[in-house]
Amino acid sequence: MDTRFLQSFVAVVDCGSIADASRRLDLPATTVTQQMRALEADIGCQLLTRVGRTVRPTVVGARIVDQAREVLKGVRELRSAASATELPAGPLRLGATPTALMGVVPPLLRRWMSAHPGIQVYIEPGTSSTLLGQVTAGDLDAAILVHPSFAMPKTCEWRLLRKEALVLLAPRGMKVRDPLLTAAREPFILYDRKVVAGKMADEYLRSHGIKPKVRFELDGIEHIAQLVAEGFGVSILPDWPTLGTPDERTKRWPLPSPCPSREVGLVWARSSMRSPLARALYDLVERR
Repeated sequence: MDTRFLQSFVAVVDCGSIADASRRLDLPATTVTQQMRALEADIGCQLLTRVGRTVRPTVVGARIVDQAREVLKGVRELRSAASATELPAGPLRLGATPTALMGVVPPLLRRWMSAHPGIQVYIEPGTSSTLLGQVTAGDLDAAILVHPSFAMPKTCEWRLLRKEALVLLAPRGMKVRDPLLTAAREPFILYDRKVVAGKMADEYLRSHGIKPKVRFELDGIEHIAQLVAEGFGVSILPDWPTLGTPDERTKRWPLPSPCPSREVGLVWARSSMRSPLARALYDLVERR
């Protein structure tokens, strides 16, 4: 049985379509289809069925998908052990949030390439909640994400990289004498309250008795910052890092204490055979 076919099978189940799975795997859709037919012929059962525009596992497919994941995990661990260095074989599978990719990750990657030039890095972007799930499932070796509002799973190791206090982001030309008064008076772009920092910002405003004049609510710090730069309003966001010079059309204003901060850190599975890769990555952070 070709484990590449199992990998494609798991990808189709996770994505819900041949097309999406082929994009994730960087394979032609026809190749994925042929692999599924070959796998079904090898096993002797239909594993996938089409329901409307989606593809779902059959009863048999649903029964074996977790075992397929375990087989693939075993193969990864075997390849990890077959390394001529003190670290598991690459690539390092690293997850990162969009803001981490724009700030924390690039300098860290430069240090990694210098220290471990023979180990490639595969980067998976995503939300913090999605990346944490991928780490706990063993699909990622480590991830740079925002600490959730709940305790980390005991199976995970967490290392803090930076704290980002909430700030008022406003157009540079706007006169701001009192950041809270500005947040109350000006059109407001609300950071999605379903994410950690968005919930923090909402609770902070409520604690000061402020009900902002919400014009938009959306996720994505960079997208909100762009709207502020274009003059659509102000926002309260974490003081996120940027590559190069911050947008000169906006200005960040500190908020009155006590002001909450979101925590950005590196997380990995403690018991994974590939955890030395994550520890090696964090060692580069400490050597700055």
